[in-house]
Amino acid sequence: METITIRPGGPLKGELSVPGDKSISHRAVMFGAIADGVSRVRGFLTGEDSVNTARAFGAMGVGIDGLDTGDLIINGVGPDGLKPPEGALDLGNSGTSIRLLTGLLAGQGFGCTLTGDEYLCRRPMDRIVKPLSMMGAKVRGAGEKNYPPLTIEPSGRGKLTAISYNSPIASAQVKSSVLLAGLYADGVTTVTEPVKSRDHTERMLRYMGAELVEDGLTVGVRGGARLAAKDLTVPGDISSAAFFMVAAAITPGSDLLIRNVGINPTRTGIIDILRLMNAAITVEEPNSEGPEPVADIRVEYSELRGIEIGGELLVRAIDEFPIVCIAAACARGITTVRDASELRVKESDRIAAMAAGLDRLGVIARETPDGITIDGGCRIEGAEVDSHGDHRVAMSMAVAGLVADGGMTITDTACINTSFPGFAGLLESVR
Repeated sequence: METITIRPGGPLKGELSVPGDKSISHRAVMFGAIADGVSRVRGFLTGEDSVNTARAFGAMGVGIDGLDTGDLIINGVGPDGLKPPEGALDLGNSGTSIRLLTGLLAGQGFGCTLTGDEYLCRRPMDRIVKPLSMMGAKVRGAGEKNYPPLTIEPSGRGKLTAISYNSPIASAQVKSSVLLAGLYADGVTTVTEPVKSRDHTERMLRYMGAELVEDGLTVGVRGGARLAAKDLTVPGDISSAAFFMVAAAITPGSDLLIRNVGINPTRTGIIDILRLMNAAITVEEPNSEGPEPVADIRVEYSELRGIEIGGELLVRAIDEFPIVCIAAACARGITTVRDASELRVKESDRIAAMAAGLDRLGVIARETPDGITIDGGCRIEGAEVDSHGDHRVAMSMAVAGLVADGGMTITDTACINTSFPGFAGLLESVR
């Protein structure tokens, strides 16, 4: 079992770049694969999750070159050109892959099975099976909550029925799954959310020529669209940058510049949260490359304070919950996080995993059904902590090691490669 040991040291100084955005990398492959023509994608994340997405499309007859470098050439086969895979598509640990692919494949003229590792197969898929079934798709998993493997029976282009779906949760994966199925439905398929989730799917579909309609919290796509191949540069992942943002904010004397980070407004909750906590953060030289805005982010050490986090702000930082917990542990006062119940069914139960980890560090953390309350400002004790196979928990605990008495050892850290290969080395390079 792989482990990482982090010991406290000096401030974080200098500048760095984080790997390409995982959410955008997934979508660049998916949409490029069903587009007409050749798409070139620079800065593709070569982590296990997004590579598994690319390999799945390779198994369905899509020519993809450059996976070893991150500069991809995708030979699109059009909306009807995918071929039946010879076996089950193994998506590893990636919830994004299995949920979005299920929607895209629900309208194909062939059946297939989607599976993954032991952690993915513990994640319920009923939240996408329900709306896809309403569209006429035939998708089933194990048990009432439809755990993977998922079996998809053939439907065929134009065989699905457009629906207007009111999603009970704000989830980009649910929304994207339904919209991708909507490309293969007759009419306009819409999704309405209680709060707007990240909109990478909408931006990329529009960039590649799909017809979208938007009205407040409702977004829809017209079926039958043909996507046009496009070149794309993937910005640095703000979820990966978040670990370094918090690391600099909690380590005395730090002054760190993170280059070329995606600052999509549906993803910048982490910046707003840290600013509310009194972090010194500056967004520098914003610009747009393709459908996504990009900027450099400078973070300097400052004394953080506890705050309350929930609602729309939490939705815009849902993946950053574990590292927000570390910031809260180092802040003066109490931080309360609510409206985060979907974190119970991520790669791990992230609420329980972070509460257990913080307890090991001597931090008082109280779980609630939909969040956590953390008493900050106490001494962080060094300890050995289990990642629970969750890449974001592992990296968050590594950041805590920067200020822990005696350092930190995190076990089961191979999972970090799903989203951030080279994380530990990059962290050491700016210390």
